[in-house]
Amino acid sequence: MGIRRTFCIATICLIAQANPLEAQKLRSRIADLFSFGECGLPLCLDGSINAGTGHGDHFLGSVLAGNSAIINFLGSAVGQSVASAPVSAASSGATFVLVGGVPVKTSSSAGPILAERSQTLGRGRVYVGVDVTAMSFNSINGAPTDNLLFVFGHEDAGVPVLGDPTFENDIIEVRMDMGIRILVTSMFFTVGLTDFIDVGVSVPFVRTSIDAASEAQIQPFGTPAFHFFGGTLTDPILRAATATRGSASGIGDVAGRLKINLAQSNTLGIALMGEVRFATGDEADLLGSGSTAVRTLAAIAASFDRFSPHINFGYFARTGEFQSDGILLTAGFDQAVTDWATVAFDLVSEFQVGDNKIVLPEPIQFSTPFAREVQTSSFPSRRADVLNASLGMKFAMRGGTNVVVNGIAPLRKNGLQGDFILTAGLEIVF
Repeated sequence: MGIRRTFCIATICLIAQANPLEAQKLRSRIADLFSFGECGLPLCLDGSINAGTGHGDHFLGSVLAGNSAIINFLGSAVGQSVASAPVSAASSGATFVLVGGVPVKTSSSAGPILAERSQTLGRGRVYVGVDVTAMSFNSINGAPTDNLLFVFGHEDAGVPVLGDPTFENDIIEVRMDMGIRILVTSMFFTVGLTDFIDVGVSVPFVRTSIDAASEAQIQPFGTPAFHFFGGTLTDPILRAATATRGSASGIGDVAGRLKINLAQSNTLGIALMGEVRFATGDEADLLGSGSTAVRTLAAIAASFDRFSPHINFGYFARTGEFQSDGILLTAGFDQAVTDWATVAFDLVSEFQVGDNKIVLPEPIQFSTPFAREVQTSSFPSRRADVLNASLGMKFAMRGGTNVVVNGIAPLRKNGLQGDFILTAGLEIVF
């Protein structure tokens, strides 16, 4: 009954998320937020083009260079957040080994939620489940996503200093309100091949939604205005706005897992785990990272009656062009507070290896009529170091099913983040 109930709920979640995919990919919708007018170019200055002033494409070089970095940064941040959505531990529930043909319990708590423990399931035992994770992003490197600012500068069209002629001091500001929401429904399955080896798979179904608007404002340095979106030289339109909304659903990045228990006593154990996340999610629709990633972990866990502390450390190797590798470190505990309830806490961290692979545009340096510097975005460039606090509980139900609830709060303002990530699910070991 427990298995049927688990998969019934999983099917309902998948159907609830399903919707026809729209023709335009979500990643291209980010580019739309920098496009105004009808000329088909970013920050199209229809007014300047139609007036025949020769100033219609003076911002194009800056926009294309800036767009490339910004779109890659935003697209990569969303894709990596989807691919890094919380995945339940590879084993759960009480674990057993066979001694003389009799199953002997090796853990009393229901286990951690995100971290890995050293114990494996045991020969012939199966762990299946489904969980749903909701993420709503509201900051990029600490800057609020409802008030992002991007600044584009004029090309150096005159003498080789920016600012001569005077109209080179013109800038275009783009303010953006970007709403991004992700719902991930993951189904996972692990089987104990032996008392010391588990293999498993996790299949996520992802729904990504974007609801965003942007407004561009030309800031002319002098008069008359040579750059404008519409109107005429004597009555120019210096402001333009656009908006986009869309969603996509589909399979995310599927993960295959292998866990080997190297040594286990009554109080202490160590295991190694390998996980490959395949690029099965559509990167253009922000359903996956677009590249294969490999996670390797060592899990050390102790057990003192109902209290089980653990520590995981390892390496996350990512093959994507704009994605950095990371050193992983997780520490926490799970505590069986009653026979039917377990609480689990973890500090989950990842430290970026190497420099950022996406370099955001440098500040604009004007030389004349006076030297000054203009920042090109409202959010700073930061390393993608992660530190999250995770707290959750498992509740044992009849039929061997556990109900899982978990919350994650970021402790560092890096990358694309929300205030809170909530996960709820069901799991069963039999």
